[in-house]
Amino acid sequence: MSKVIIIGGGVIGLFSAYYLHKSGWEVEILDKGDLLDNCSYGNAGMITPSHFVPLAAPGMVEQGIRWMFNSKSPFYVKPSLDAQLFGWGLKFLKSATKKHVDRSAGALRDISMLSKTLFKEFEQDTNIDFGLEDKGILMLFKTPKMVEEEQHLAEQATNLGLDAQYLSPEECSKLQPGVELDILGAVHYHCDAHLYPNKLMSGLIKYLDNAKGINIHPNTEVVKIDHEGNKITSVSSAEKEFKGDAFVLAGGSWSPGIAKLTGLKVPLMPGKGYSFMVKQDPSKQMTIPSILCEARVAVTPMNGSIRYGGTMEVGKINDQINMNRVKGIVESVPKYFPDFKPDVPQKKDIWFGFRPVSPDGMPYIGLSDKYKNLAIATGHAMIGLSLGPATGKLIDEVLNGTKTAMNITPFSVQRFQ
Repeated sequence: MSKVIIIGGGVIGLFSAYYLHKSGWEVEILDKGDLLDNCSYGNAGMITPSHFVPLAAPGMVEQGIRWMFNSKSPFYVKPSLDAQLFGWGLKFLKSATKKHVDRSAGALRDISMLSKTLFKEFEQDTNIDFGLEDKGILMLFKTPKMVEEEQHLAEQATNLGLDAQYLSPEECSKLQPGVELDILGAVHYHCDAHLYPNKLMSGLIKYLDNAKGINIHPNTEVVKIDHEGNKITSVSSAEKEFKGDAFVLAGGSWSPGIAKLTGLKVPLMPGKGYSFMVKQDPSKQMTIPSILCEARVAVTPMNGSIRYGGTMEVGKINDQINMNRVKGIVESVPKYFPDFKPDVPQKKDIWFGFRPVSPDGMPYIGLSDKYKNLAIATGHAMIGLSLGPATGKLIDEVLNGTKTAMNITPFSVQRFQ
């Protein structure tokens, strides 16, 4: 039996382990932390074929510059002389074109639809209850400019074969009669779904931990990677060496540092996001997740509560909580839902995590051209949880040398080399 060493115990690494184990590999998972609070735990829990436009898109640079002067804005790049950020920024500028968006749309649609199918299969195969619900997602908007933008996106989605329906405020209110709305309209993406990330992650870890042929090593940071010619031979922590036949780099926002140990460059920056939970009022039951378009805030009902999440702070990894960003989330909610007035949470109740953001907004999925037994799976930004199963399945296919379920050329790990 061949052995694979997976560096990273987030949702991407765990689903890679799941599918590789299913196809007969012995699996070792190494994670620098305890696997109990990685980026996916605080995710909005949305499965989003509707997100077929990458972060690097026309208008994003101009919008980002305006947002930089607002401490409560949803997107912020912290000015720095850091060479990694400077290089990332130049690549982002070069990628933010209509051509890039048009070229990426089909690939993002395909991987998201694949992931949605695999989530349902995973639920059936494992009997893990992680709150999977197929009710779609509502894109809510308040301004004429956003009405025009979202109508255009809905047309594009329909042309891509996605199920998107424009709704008037009245039609939107009928879907959730107990929830008051102050909007100009919405687009209901019936193609989307949602789940409870905490249950997914804990259930997946427990399943893998109990599986014969899988070993999980928490608090095991990789500090050295050895190779002979074009093959990785082993990785080492401070205490132990791990030999394998194949290796998967799925370190999330820490991936560039890990890749550097092999002499590879994986351009990405951490994008800090925040979320918090509020108990649902039984008389005002929200059942369909929403994205507040102008505010870029996600609102998801899960496990008897509502999770509010948002912001993208691109900069170095740190453990500071920017309360102004959190206040920006809080203040945006009643503008769309007048009856929902969450308090600013205490710091102890605020989750934050770092999404790995590639310069073109596309994930890296595939084999390294330098090391034929090294697969890379990172850079998923805000849709890592959504794309977890599909990415794991594709990594399994590339390491087994079988035909992939979709064309992964747009996710080439070499595209910035």
